[in-house]
Amino acid sequence: MRHTEQTNDVRAELLETMVLIRRAEQRISDLYSDYEMRCPTHLCSGQEGTCAGISLALDTKDMVFSGHRSHGHYIAKGGDLQSMFAELYGKQTGCAAGKGGSQHLIDTKCGFMGAAPILSSTISVAVGAAWSSKLDGLDQVVVVYFGDGATEEGVFHESANFASVHKLPVLFVCENNLYSVHSALDVRQPERPISAFGDAHGMASALVDGNDAVAVHHIAREAVTRARRGLGPTLIEATTYRYFEHCGPNEDINLGYRSASEVDAWHEQDPITRLKDQLSEKLYSKIVSKSDVAIEKAIEFAKASPFPEPDQLSRHVLPGD
Repeated sequence: MRHTEQTNDVRAELLETMVLIRRAEQRISDLYSDYEMRCPTHLCSGQEGTCAGISLALDTKDMVFSGHRSHGHYIAKGGDLQSMFAELYGKQTGCAAGKGGSQHLIDTKCGFMGAAPILSSTISVAVGAAWSSKLDGLDQVVVVYFGDGATEEGVFHESANFASVHKLPVLFVCENNLYSVHSALDVRQPERPISAFGDAHGMASALVDGNDAVAVHHIAREAVTRARRGLGPTLIEATTYRYFEHCGPNEDINLGYRSASEVDAWHEQDPITRLKDQLSEKLYSKIVSKSDVAIEKAIEFAKASPFPEPDQLSRHVLPGD
């Protein structure tokens, strides 16, 4: 009975995180056409199971690095909802002082060390952070998220090699959503799992259903434990799917690179629905209500916040040559 209660607690926490992410992004989608958010936005709706499962295995002191599809990673790691919305609205109360937008979220207080839009660019930075943590004798684990397209970049392989050689406490988390912008995986890579790169680089690896948040959490706990024990990095390939266009708040079936039937099939594997069905409708309704209140407060805060002063434009920018 105790094990069952604990399992239900974990499921409830995972569901709460995923619902908050999904409904926050739905409001971003609803409001984007008002043209008050002027930054490009990349939604992760459909992929929430991966970051929810990973972050539940982490401590606040652990560090997370992200790419361009960062809302879920930020919220799951304990990021501030008001700061996130303020950043999307370009306000000075945003987590990057209103100058970064959706693709440059950062909040070191919760261990979210930054997101960046350049493909695979945070992978080497995350490995450097893990190396620093090990050299300083800190009990910190580093997670870096990236998509399937990033595994085609040399920096991924160089970083994986270095992390494995030095047994660094880092989790490489590939959210394989089958597309790099509009290019399907099978026209870019041979028929083999991305997790096979783990064996190639001499590190532990796992292939997991990224829409099964509980399964992701179990894999993450094992990888985090391994990292804390000094046993080195892990590559986790989480298979998942994004519902909306590569960049923007809309559906994109009309572009023709994927079919409506494919999208519908992935909706049937929705990570929130799968977990909701294991818990009570009453609990789900309570979670939804709580999330919506927090989201609307965050939107009100963002809209009421001031824009940065003009003299802030060049602050925090390193001088060029």
